[in-house]
Formats: sequence, C-alpha cells, structure tokens
Amino acid sequence: MKKSGYITIPQLAKILGVSRIAVYRKVKNGQIEAVRIGRTYAIPQKHIATILQQALRDRDKNEIDRAVRKTVKQYGEVLRRLGSE
Repeated sequence: MKKSGYITIPQLAKILGVSRIAVYRKVKNGQIEAVRIGRTYAIPQKHIATILQQALRDRDKNEIDRAVRKTVKQYGEVLRRLGSE
C-alpha cells in the first residue's frame, strides 16, 4: 500500500492527544496549514514535525506555568523575604 502525503484531522488529533474539534479550529484559524479536499481537510505530512514541535512547546509552557504557580503558592512568603535581602 502506497503512503499518502497527507493525514486527516482525526489522525492528527490522535497524534497530538487532543480532540478533532480542537484541531479543526486550528485549521480554520490558520494555525495549522491544511488542504481542503471535498468536505474534508488534509494536512500535508511535511508540516507534521512543525506542528508537533509547537504542540510540545505549548504543553511544556503550560507545565512550567503550573509549576511556578504551585511554588509561589507554597513558598510565596519565603520568596518575598529572600527577594528583599
């Protein structure tokens, strides 16, 4: 079987671990480049690496933000005192 140069929105959603609606919205907003074929969209495989890098960066940023908020919540007073010294 010959591999296609495209993947579908549901396939990309499964790879990213998000809903297909989230991927569809990104396609409609122009954040993910896609080609419309009939009533469906196809994402060129050459763009998959870029999309995955962006998704990982966003996920990492969210994880870092959560860690910082947790640290400030737990150690806020100590951090303020250390900052004033």
